[in-house]
Amino acid sequence: MTPPLLVAIEGAVATLTLNRPAAGNTIDLPLARALLDAAIQCDQDPAIRCVVLTGTGKLFCGGGDLAGFAAAGEGISGYLSLLAGTLHMAVSRLMRMEKPLLVKVNGPAAGAGLSLAISGDVVLAARSAHFSAAYGAVGLTPDGGMSFLLPRLVGLRKAQEVILTGRRIGAEEAERIGLITRMVEDAELDAAVQAQAEALAGAATGAVGAARALLADSYGAGLEAQLEREARAIAAAGGSADCKEGVAAFLERRKPHFSGKER
Repeated sequence: MTPPLLVAIEGAVATLTLNRPAAGNTIDLPLARALLDAAIQCDQDPAIRCVVLTGTGKLFCGGGDLAGFAAAGEGISGYLSLLAGTLHMAVSRLMRMEKPLLVKVNGPAAGAGLSLAISGDVVLAARSAHFSAAYGAVGLTPDGGMSFLLPRLVGLRKAQEVILTGRRIGAEEAERIGLITRMVEDAELDAAVQAQAEALAGAATGAVGAARALLADSYGAGLEAQLEREARAIAAAGGSADCKEGVAAFLERRKPHFSGKER
């Protein structure tokens, strides 16, 4: 049986590939559960220092598997609660882990696929990719963190348009409005993602993780509380082996070699 998610680890980089190409990589319960398992694995394995999320085939992710919704019949509310709840645990773990998340948007992303696409710290999208919320067309509301992430990335007014009208956003516009980090020509996407993943995996992992946490918590904190968090984080980072290596490399005018170790 073909696994719904492929997990490949090369060096310090783990690549998670949504693997239901015949169904547009849409999310059903087995895929959501596999993504949660993989997210926990990536979070817990200290050898993994960067995680890449992408899709097999022409689509990145078409959102939820509507065939599964229909099959649930009168039990659809319970099914959606289980499906969204499982997916949300995976999204939370991917966004809260210490390692950076790089999303390679190899094709169209819709519904929860859009949520997954924008969840990364760095999001590289092929020119052929496009993005749409798509929920309104089937009488549903956003999940996967879209209502949290989208306004923070593009502003409330643009988020209202994207979610409420379902308008398709091309990759070029997505870059312009801040929905993604950068658009890349289709033929150059693999190389661009590989280079970015290697750079992130070679960074000071502890400092990257602390910076991710500061950014994630910033919207719920007042100025003084955030200043205190920053002071504590930079003090902790200063005692790390990576910081010592970084300072030494700067003074010696050489490239640092970060180990990812705290001490």
